[in-house]
Amino acid sequence: MSDTPRFIHLRVHTEYSLLEGAIPVKKLPGLAAGMDMPAVAVTDTNNMFCALEFSEGASKAGIQPIVGCQVDVAYTTPEPGKRPDDPAPIVLLAQNEAGYMNLMKLNSCAYLDAGGQLPQVTLDDLQKHHDGLICLSGGPDGPVGRLLRQGQRPKADAVMDRLAVIYPDRLYVELQRHPGDGLPEAERLSERGHVEMAYAKGLPLVATNDAYFPKPEIYEAHDALICISAGAYVDQQEPRRRLTPQHYFKSPQEMVTLFADLPEAIENTVEIAKRCAFKTYKRDPILPKFADDEVAELRRQAQEGLKARLAVIPHAASVEEYEKRLEFELGIIEGMGFPGYFLIVADFIKWSKDNAIPVGPGRGSGAGSLVAYALLITDLDPLRYSLLFERFLNPERVSMPDFDIDFCMDRREEVIRYVQEKYGRDKVGQIITFGALLSKAAVRDVGRVLQMPYGQVDRLSKMIPVEGVKPVSIEKALSDEPRLREEAKNEEVVDRLLTYAQQVEGLLRNASTHAAGVVIGDRPLDELVPLYQDPRSDMPATQFNMKWVEQAGLVKFDFLGLKTLTVIQNAVELIRKAGRPLNVAADGTELYQPPEGFEYDIGAIPLDDEKSYALYSSAKTVAVFQVESSGMMDALKRMKPTCIEDIVALVALYRPGPMENIPTYCEVKNGQKELESIHPSIDYILAETQGIIVYQEQVMQIAQVMAGYSLGGADLLRRAMGKKIAEEMAKERPKFEKGAMENGVDKKKAAEVFDLLEKFANYGFNKSHAAAYAVVSYQTAWLKANHPVEFMAGVMNCDIHLTDKLGVYFQEVKKGLGLEYTPPCVNRSRATFDVADGKLVYALGALKNVGVEAMKLIVAGRGDKPFVNLFDFARRCDLKRISKRPLEMLARAGAFDVLDPNRRRVMHSLDALTGYSAAIHDQKSSNQVSLFGDAGEDLPEPRLAGGDDWLPAERLAEEFKAIGFYLSGHPLDDYMGALKRKQVLTLDEVTAKAERGAAIVKMAGTVSGRQERKSARGNRFAFVQLSDPTGQYEVTMFSDTLEASRDFLETGAQVVLQCEATMESDQLKLLGRSVSPIDNAVADAGGAGLRVFIDGPDAIGSVASILENAKRDGVRAGNGPVYFCLMGDGLPGEVELDLGDDFPVNPQIKGALRSLGGVIEVEDA
Repeated sequence: MSDTPRFIHLRVHTEYSLLEGAIPVKKLPGLAAGMDMPAVAVTDTNNMFCALEFSEGASKAGIQPIVGCQVDVAYTTPEPGKRPDDPAPIVLLAQNEAGYMNLMKLNSCAYLDAGGQLPQVTLDDLQKHHDGLICLSGGPDGPVGRLLRQGQRPKADAVMDRLAVIYPDRLYVELQRHPGDGLPEAERLSERGHVEMAYAKGLPLVATNDAYFPKPEIYEAHDALICISAGAYVDQQEPRRRLTPQHYFKSPQEMVTLFADLPEAIENTVEIAKRCAFKTYKRDPILPKFADDEVAELRRQAQEGLKARLAVIPHAASVEEYEKRLEFELGIIEGMGFPGYFLIVADFIKWSKDNAIPVGPGRGSGAGSLVAYALLITDLDPLRYSLLFERFLNPERVSMPDFDIDFCMDRREEVIRYVQEKYGRDKVGQIITFGALLSKAAVRDVGRVLQMPYGQVDRLSKMIPVEGVKPVSIEKALSDEPRLREEAKNEEVVDRLLTYAQQVEGLLRNASTHAAGVVIGDRPLDELVPLYQDPRSDMPATQFNMKWVEQAGLVKFDFLGLKTLTVIQNAVELIRKAGRPLNVAADGTELYQPPEGFEYDIGAIPLDDEKSYALYSSAKTVAVFQVESSGMMDALKRMKPTCIEDIVALVALYRPGPMENIPTYCEVKNGQKELESIHPSIDYILAETQGIIVYQEQVMQIAQVMAGYSLGGADLLRRAMGKKIAEEMAKERPKFEKGAMENGVDKKKAAEVFDLLEKFANYGFNKSHAAAYAVVSYQTAWLKANHPVEFMAGVMNCDIHLTDKLGVYFQEVKKGLGLEYTPPCVNRSRATFDVADGKLVYALGALKNVGVEAMKLIVAGRGDKPFVNLFDFARRCDLKRISKRPLEMLARAGAFDVLDPNRRRVMHSLDALTGYSAAIHDQKSSNQVSLFGDAGEDLPEPRLAGGDDWLPAERLAEEFKAIGFYLSGHPLDDYMGALKRKQVLTLDEVTAKAERGAAIVKMAGTVSGRQERKSARGNRFAFVQLSDPTGQYEVTMFSDTLEASRDFLETGAQVVLQCEATMESDQLKLLGRSVSPIDNAVADAGGAGLRVFIDGPDAIGSVASILENAKRDGVRAGNGPVYFCLMGDGLPGEVELDLGDDFPVNPQIKGALRSLGGVIEVEDA
């Protein structure tokens, strides 16, 4: 690097200028060093996202970092009634710490005070936070340059004068030259005025190159990036933002040549760099002070908390062992300086519990801390589950503790608001996250701005393989996927697409906020980090991401929302509402004896409930946390869990890699296989997992017991193994073997065990986390086994707007558990799912296009007095506030059946009822009440619509429209006997069969939807949604099958399909091979005939007439005899009608018979 630098870049946009900058921040120091620049600035657009990351990286590379920002300034005051001018950019560079602090303040207020506009500051803001900052006037597009281009020299002078006052001796007049065919017009129009102004006012000039990409070859890809940001097209004729190929990171020689006529402008870049001597720095963790003596306060709370725990919870060890463990942990916590952290977490969890906000029993390694258990941070006794504190807080590796806390999904925000109020809203914030342009997204985005056909781009994107959860790079995809290489070779536009996509791949695309992370400072956050405002949140976020916000001294607290906690809370509240404690079943049976005051505490339930483990073993685990998938259900059937340790192990094992050990675990547990001993000294460590290394903690314990490691040292070994750090492993292997040999283990066995640990450490699971989630799983299983109605109501309330899930849960209520239910009813239902008389009461708010809030109006209007009839309903509920669409859904679903069973009449009377209701409530609101009664009593009741009710099939179809699945019955119910005789399987049977391997099956369904698509080759295919009495499913149909069967696939049609059934990632996949109308498919099924229940002999003639007509018309159906059953006082009972045995029998005929007067019911004989 030369001794006398000639030029320093002072205006550079990294990838953190989102969808604008294309210079990766990690590569920037190398770019500068490669051009003999001893310093370089970063000036991203309206942000400091990478300030700390850049500063640290540049310093390590021997480059002086200059932290800056391109700031948009509102530089004019709009005239009354006129729109203000768009803000214009200037560049601010931090000279020193005061400047850095002011830059953070300005950048924060640009977001926080923008009032919904794009981030910007005012000249007054600049005045308020000016100290320690050097200002570059902004060049041709800055406020001065813009006014000069508009021919407004006096206004330009005024703005420059104002900036000169704000930044005395620190204002530089910025010039830019990006030549192509001459200078860009903006630069040409403004440069002369800038130079004249600088000389006239005695202001120094400075030359910048507005660098957006590292080299000119990337210009076209960068232009595509700009289009992605703007939603524009590369080749569009309409005006759009365009840069030039000259906006790259130029060399000093290029800049010196470019400004040969103004050498001082080049020299001043070096002068400015010398004036900016500040480097950002990392801080030790900063937390608000919780107490004057945090050590003493933590000890007090922990000791009192442990004493309270041990007074009511069965001990897993002696009191002395608990006290010894507590003292050990407190010593480490105090030595590492973290008492305040524990106290802060304990405080907001205590507040949550005091305010009846459910908190999870634990999550992650924090569940291994006895101090956390004593403080009520966790609800898992670490001694009971043999959890290790060192896995959470390692005295041999100083790092912040990190409690991940699960809260009830619905009330998580209340906890965060409490923290804001306690510590100050300006001291609490979220954490920013950034989304990157990964390979698939880059291909799709670039393809769009190149205006390539969607199908072609979609096909190319799908050629990029996925490894794990991320797509591979475009470079690797081109190497591994010959079809992609061939496309690029044969089509120039594809080659162009992939070239551009590869050049923008990995750049940052967008900013959002961390799903759970919150930081709490001891001072306003904008004194520690710059702040960002996500437009979707009312809480500010740090501009540094999780890694760098911690380097800045802020400590992350995770507030996670877990839906299962809300499910549990919902169920417990329904049990409480029923007037019984958790330990009493619906039939009055006492299930266990809780400690006093713990009658509604789900954490107090016993962990040895036989019904719960029977439920697990039978795999009836729909809606049971962590074990809902078909793969988990299969594992449960094989394992047959009998204790909580089995569930802990299954949670840990059911992941790619470890799940290959599930068969061994099950066989050893159930006595089908001998436990294999690795070494006698560690058998007891692996006893609970049937001799298999499952947990990270077991890796640590084995290293401790066999090789003499401390648990802290064993944790370091585990980390090195898990991350495959070769250098560390080379050091650890001889250390492990030496320690094992000193404990009497021969070298060969020690080496074998080390290899085994290395293998399992790579995918061993955190036992603390597995135990915590196993306990939550058990709690849901216990509720389902012992309070099934309340549990399922709680589950369905959490997914009240998700029709697909409600359909699955309702099948579980009806078929899986055999529970009774009350269908939607304006007199019995509430807005949400409820329990009454031991039955699940279907929620009005669960109907489609209805909404919970609208249904609350009906429940409020009903009060404790049921509606008498439709007119009473209209009088007591203001139907204008509910609107017609929800009322139609209520009618379709049968919610008015209790007031009028003719659903069709109700549906066609809604306009009259709504008008009647409106008149009554208008009268009420105008206080026009009759002298002799309530409002509306003197208004005549309207006439209701006439006509017969819908036929049974029509009722079901309308019900489906309102509910999203069939509730009271299914259109296929009447076909099930014939379908069974034709070996047609139900969805449940198909799923069970596919779990044993791919199969060709016949199944029946009622079509509920169809979406057709066109493949890349132009062939049509479809996704068809169907249902049968056991559930809903989807079938994929390719072009040949679709073309042959499209006419049969209209919504509401009943069909029989031949499908290829497979299981993929625990999901049933169905590929349709053929389709036929159901009546054709079962026409020759035969059957046992019909049994017709009638209220007297007068109906026999009508029934016989329909049967004879069907026979005469050649209706396709199975044939069978017909029997009559006469019902009523004095009637003899079943009488056989001898009209022959060849009458057509199908569901249409059954429906026709049911519609006859005198016919009570029709059933298969």
